[in-house]
Formats: sequence, C-alpha cells, structure tokens
Amino acid sequence: MNAKLTATQTTILKTAAARPDGNIEPLPTNLRGGARAKVIEGLLARDLISKFQHPDHVEYYLTDAAYAAVGNKRKIPAPVTPDPEIEAAVSAAEAKWAQDKREATKPRTRENSKQAAVVQMLQRPDGTTIRQIMESTGWQAHTVRGTFAGALKRKLGLNIVSAKDGTGERVYRIA
Repeated sequence: MNAKLTATQTTILKTAAARPDGNIEPLPTNLRGGARAKVIEGLLARDLISKFQHPDHVEYYLTDAAYAAVGNKRKIPAPVTPDPEIEAAVSAAEAKWAQDKREATKPRTRENSKQAAVVQMLQRPDGTTIRQIMESTGWQAHTVRGTFAGALKRKLGLNIVSAKDGTGERVYRIA
C-alpha cells in the first residue's frame, strides 16, 4: 500500500474496491464540505480515481492504480466514456422534447389578460372606478393608477379621462 495515502483515502479506496463498479460513493458520512473536496482532489492528483461528468452530477471511479494500491483487482471493466455522437443525439432529442412541451402549453393571450379586462371596463359607456378595477383584477389602487399612466396612456396611447359621478366617486373611461 502507498505510504502517501491518508487513512481516510485508504478507507475510501478499500471500500470502493469492494464495490462491483468501483464507485467511491457513498463516501463516509463524516466526510463533508472542504474535507471531502480535499480527499477527492488528492485521489485525482495521484490518478487513483477518474472523474465522470454527467449533466446533473459527477461520479468518481477507481483506476487500475487504485486497485493495485489496495492489493485488489478490478471486478468489472472500467466505466466506458460516453460516445460523443450518442450524447449529441440525446441532447438534440431532449431539446426537441423541451420545445414540444413549450409549444403544447398555451400562453396567456392579450385577449384574456388583466390589462385587456381593464381596457374593456374603461370602454363601457358608464366607465369604471378604481375600486371596481381593484375588485376585478385583485390589484392595489396604486397598481391601477400606474397601469393607467404607464401601460394604457404611454404605451398604448389611450386617452383616459375622469370625472366625478353623482356620489362624488371618480369614474374613468376612454375618451
């Protein structure tokens, strides 16, 4: 056994060598954070483990040198490096599935938006009040006023006028 290995590294190698695939995971539960990274870094530096990057995680497997360091032999062949052509085909298929899913979900249209509802309320002959818009949309009063000034007046160019009705409440409509 290599004298340069720590007790933790030796334990990891022996445990992984007993596994059919030579995967070093799971590591001892007391090995976390920086200590975990240092142990893996040390094993990689000595070429005792190989790193296999998957899209969502990384796996580490023992090399032949690691098996030799603990006096063991590999039980199965080393993991095969993924074929780039197959990986590209899988990525293309996943991208197509994601695109199909995006197309299948129907986005909210302008016709059924809260802004469209506000415009319809403003187009009524008797107009609408801020309170009515708040009840219809669930917005706060400042949001209604901001919608008037920003989205409706500036962006859409609508001319919104207001006047007090018989009860003294301000009524808004599109002129």
